[in-house]
Amino acid sequence: MIFFWSVLAWRHARADPRRAGRLAVRLALRVAPGPVRARFRALAAPAPQRQDRETGELRELLDDAAEAKPRTGRAASRPSGERMAVLHLVTNALPRTQAGYTVRTHRIVSAQRELGLDPHVVTRLGHPLAQGVRDTRPRVEVDGIPYHRLLPWTPPKGPVREVRKAADLAGRLVEELRPSVLHAASNHLNAAVALELRRRYGLPVVYEVRGFLEDSWLSRDPARSTSDDFYRLTRELETARMRDADLVVTLGEAMRAEIQGRGGVGDVLVVPNAVDDTFLEPLPDGGKLRADLGIAEGEVVVGLTSTFYGFEGIDTLIEAAALRRDFTLLLVGDGPERPALERRAAELRVPAIFTGRVPVDQVRRYHAVLDVFAVPRRADRVCQLVTPLKPLEAMAGGLPVIASDVKALREIIEPGVTGTLTLPEDPEAWANCLDQLIYSPELRGEIGQAAREWVAAHRTWRAVTARCLGAYRDLASAAS
Repeated sequence: MIFFWSVLAWRHARADPRRAGRLAVRLALRVAPGPVRARFRALAAPAPQRQDRETGELRELLDDAAEAKPRTGRAASRPSGERMAVLHLVTNALPRTQAGYTVRTHRIVSAQRELGLDPHVVTRLGHPLAQGVRDTRPRVEVDGIPYHRLLPWTPPKGPVREVRKAADLAGRLVEELRPSVLHAASNHLNAAVALELRRRYGLPVVYEVRGFLEDSWLSRDPARSTSDDFYRLTRELETARMRDADLVVTLGEAMRAEIQGRGGVGDVLVVPNAVDDTFLEPLPDGGKLRADLGIAEGEVVVGLTSTFYGFEGIDTLIEAAALRRDFTLLLVGDGPERPALERRAAELRVPAIFTGRVPVDQVRRYHAVLDVFAVPRRADRVCQLVTPLKPLEAMAGGLPVIASDVKALREIIEPGVTGTLTLPEDPEAWANCLDQLIYSPELRGEIGQAAREWVAAHRTWRAVTARCLGAYRDLASAAS
């Protein structure tokens, strides 16, 4: 099972072929049985064939979603007085996957536990073996939070069967844990499993829309368009899951407006990104790390922590640095655009330090090196809608943030008060805006302090997660 699921990484990385386990696929083609070899030849097919397969799978899921499915059962409730259990269904999770998605999951469930709930997390069918990680434990704990895995011996054929198999395995957890609410996070496959569990057990479903998959896909390749079948079908399927859920949760007001604009969606609750209380503590001394990174004493450092996708606009920041040449760039993270960004910085002779990915518990050490935190996102649709987590973490530490003037970032930054906004994809505008911050330590301090106070008042995980409690109770009461 370990070998088979590790080579299945190609399937789970098909939306971004650069992440696929090419070596594992080649090995599978050599040593796997005939039917498996045939399956992997299909997975390794040229892009047009792969896209045809993916759109076919989306159509199959849409057809299944359109069928009326009567509820067939009801799960036993917990005895009165016991803590309300919530089962979260997610794509991937800590400790194996470190990203904004997995951090948000962990912070939410940790805050829920502090608020008196009993949260459990279950990851998508095959995780983490499907990502090539040899870990067959059915359950792990992170900071006392139980994370459950769904690990079948063989993968089902087709997306609808995958949903059914995931529901079979997750159903055992439902019967054991007796949750009051199922809380699925993006994308539509997690929602599909939750809705299948609702059909079987009568439990209410919350669908947390953390992004718009079709727009993220579009932003990563300018050759794609909204007329592509993949875009259209993905949008239609995501919307269907939103309409079918008992409650939709999302990250910001721009996202809520987008969801409600699709029509037919019920209540939408905003639970924005936030920070753990530890991020509000004073930053550690950054002197030693600065020295270790080779940064001269007194040098101004501008940087970010990010996953390096094109829509993050890091190329704009590099080009702005080339126009000024009076600060060092510190770029913390990794992703598919990193090689191109390193080449661009070298071509422009920009002093830029690429650290690669760092552990979550080390992020504040790198914040302590920075004088200014940058969020140079493009004006893409996905950036207009989705509010990122990382600038909030920087603001909590008292760092002044300069960001692209897009709708989602206006929700967390008040220009001139809690940060600075400037034109996206305009290196000259970025260079001019940075001028004010670089040469005014007093202004940096004032903006950073105001940002920290705003985050402390409005954006801690405990505060934003409390918004779910009343909704959970209402849903559980209506289902009982």
